[in-house]
Amino acid sequence: MGIDAATDACRDIVDRVGEAVIADRTFLETVVTGMLARGHVLVEDVPGTGKTLTAIALADALGLEFNRIQFTPDLLPSDITGTHVYDEHEGTFRFQRGPVFANVVLADEINRAPPKTQSALLEAMDEGQVSADGETFDLPEPFFVIATQNPVEQEGTFRLPEAQRDRFIVKVSMGYPDRSGELELIDRRSNRTTTKPRVDSVVDAAQVTALRQVPETVTVEREVREYLVDLARATREDGRVEIGVSPRGIQRFYEAARAHAVVAGRSYVAPDDVKAVAPAVLTHRLVLTSEASIRDVDPASVVESVLDTVEVPAATAETDD
Repeated sequence: MGIDAATDACRDIVDRVGEAVIADRTFLETVVTGMLARGHVLVEDVPGTGKTLTAIALADALGLEFNRIQFTPDLLPSDITGTHVYDEHEGTFRFQRGPVFANVVLADEINRAPPKTQSALLEAMDEGQVSADGETFDLPEPFFVIATQNPVEQEGTFRLPEAQRDRFIVKVSMGYPDRSGELELIDRRSNRTTTKPRVDSVVDAAQVTALRQVPETVTVEREVREYLVDLARATREDGRVEIGVSPRGIQRFYEAARAHAVVAGRSYVAPDDVKAVAPAVLTHRLVLTSEASIRDVDPASVVESVLDTVEVPAATAETDD
C-alpha cells in the first residue's frame, strides 16, 4: 500500500468514526496515529464523553474483532489472558482463551484493577503473545489496545506503573464537545427508535496490517531526527522532572511522528509532525519531582516549555510546500 492510499484510508476511518462519535477531529486522528504506529492508546477523561463508543466505532471501521474488558478491583490476570481448564471428554487440560484474544481490546477503566492485573497486559502489548503455565499463545494480528481511565475519581483506583504507561504510544483526552456537538447529541437522541450508531467497515484485517507497514517507508531527514531526540532529551534536563523520556520513549516518538506524516498525507516527516504528536507521546512518560508535584505542576506544561525552548530546524527544500 502506498502513502497516498494509506492517507485516504486513514481519512475515511476518521470520517466514519466521526459519524458515530461527537469528538474533535484532532483527537480521532491521534488515535488513528497510535494504531498506525503499531502502538496502543490511553484515553483519560471523565465519564460520559464517549471513550467506549470511540473504541467500538474504531474497531467497526477497521473491520476488526472487538472485546471489552471491564477492569475492577477483583479482576484477576487470568480473567484477561485466559486459563487452562480440564476437558472431561478428552481427559486433558486445554487453554481457554481470555478476552485479550481479539484485534481491538478495550481495557475499560484500567486503573480500577490492582497493578498485578494491569501488568497482565504488558506481555500482550509488548510481544503480541500470552504466556500461561509454560505455554505461549500468539494474539491475533493486528492487535491494538485502547485503555481508558477516569482522572477525577481516584478512590479505589491504582496508579498505572511507569513501565505500563510507557507501553502506550500516546495518551489523549477527548474533552467535552462544543455547543453544536452537544446539540447534535440531543438531535440524535430525539428519535427514540435510534440505537447506538452503527459504523460500517472501511478496511479489513489484512488491509490494517498493510496500513501499519506504510510508516516504515516515510523519510525522516537528519535535522528532524536530531530535533526529535533533542526534544525528548530536554525533558530530562528540566528541573521539575525526576525521570524524563526514556530511549524507548524516543523510539515511540519517532514511530508516532512517521505515522502522523502518513495521516497528514506526506512521504516525509516535517517538524510540524514532531510538534503535533509531542504532547500525546511525551506527557505521560514524565515523572515529576516531589516538589513539582506539591506545586501542582502539570507534565503538559513541561512539554510545552520544551517545545518553546528547543530550536526548530529550518525547512529543507524537501519539506517546503
